[in-house]
Amino acid sequence: MEHVIWWQVYPLGFVGAEATSIEGTEHRLDRMVDWFDYLLELGCNGLSLGPVFASSTHGYDTIDHFRIDPRLGETEDLERLIAAAHDRGIKVMLDGVFNHVGRDHPKFRDALRDGPTSEAGQWFRWDGDKPVAFEGHDILVTLNHDNPAVQQYIGDVMTHWLDRGIDAWRLDAAYAIDPSLFRTVLPPVRERAPAAWFVGEMIHGDYEGYVAASGLDSVTQYELWKAMWSSLNDENLFELGHAIERNNGMLEAFVPATFVGNHDVTRIASTLSDERMIPIAVALLFFLAGVPSVYYGDEQGFRGVKEERVGGDDAIRPVFPSGPDELAPYGRGLFELHQALIGVRRRHSWLHSARTEVRDLSNRSATLISRSSGEELILTIDLTLLDSEPAPHGLVAANRNVVASGPGWSIAEPASPAAKSS
Repeated sequence: MEHVIWWQVYPLGFVGAEATSIEGTEHRLDRMVDWFDYLLELGCNGLSLGPVFASSTHGYDTIDHFRIDPRLGETEDLERLIAAAHDRGIKVMLDGVFNHVGRDHPKFRDALRDGPTSEAGQWFRWDGDKPVAFEGHDILVTLNHDNPAVQQYIGDVMTHWLDRGIDAWRLDAAYAIDPSLFRTVLPPVRERAPAAWFVGEMIHGDYEGYVAASGLDSVTQYELWKAMWSSLNDENLFELGHAIERNNGMLEAFVPATFVGNHDVTRIASTLSDERMIPIAVALLFFLAGVPSVYYGDEQGFRGVKEERVGGDDAIRPVFPSGPDELAPYGRGLFELHQALIGVRRRHSWLHSARTEVRDLSNRSATLISRSSGEELILTIDLTLLDSEPAPHGLVAANRNVVASGPGWSIAEPASPAAKSS
């Protein structure tokens, strides 16, 4: 993972699929293959796919983990996508929704018919005679992870798709799953696919403790994500400094999955109060330790606000055009900024697990120094420069070679060993 940068896509939205399941099959996964050149031009080399398995609506209400959603295609379509990705050196990660299933899952239908104590009923958690819904969503019924049959099923699903060539699993809602499930399920899966990477979705909780107890390779770094935008909006870089120190501590045990946007949160361009801060957030993503991902459209400055209602995710999970030439031209500048910052990351791959020292910290300014194996880079942030109209481009960096910069920020390396030591 030291060299992987993911481009995360929500497939059903990306291809403009129907909101609910369909009769017949639409072969739409090839549309993503058509974007592989764009993915590589951006600088990424991993494709992280949201739900692709048969479901009733948004993909997280799975009804068959062994079948591709007919709105996207069938197994052969995914196998072609994986082969085309590997031909270009692109890794593929699938989204494993194993905390819950949809109410139309055949096993749950059997459970409703036969009752909680039946063989099928024991696949699920119950509150009396009512199935336990995940976070109040009635269409999502929670699996009983203590049941060995459920554990076997999850392991079989993982192995089935790893055998077909995928490289990694994102494990949805891991924060709601007892880590002992993965401690039980993963060992035989790893025997079949020793190079696979497993990352759990952790919105809150004890990140280090969960990784240790579960045997996962990584978890999502929501704490750092929150600090990257709220510290800029609130002009309180002390919050960012605290989150960086916490991130440093995690590196003792694992390298977290980092991001400034994903399929579950308001777009970074809509979150930040000043659009000139977007490049600073992106610079932080590629400067700080982690396995970074770019949510499709963020590199073009897409906007979208998540709302807590039915259909409230639609704005952040949009359809993409048929090809890059149909993208609006005003997104090109942010795309090129991503290219430049990913280029910095590529040339300094040690940033993957580098510890970052926070210096000269104030509400509106900070100097961040990342080091590893004798190498060093400095990210300087000064929000006071944004008070100017227009803001100055970059910062004055004495005894440093600036490798990337923008209004209110710059990334530089020491100009000489003597400058580095001082």
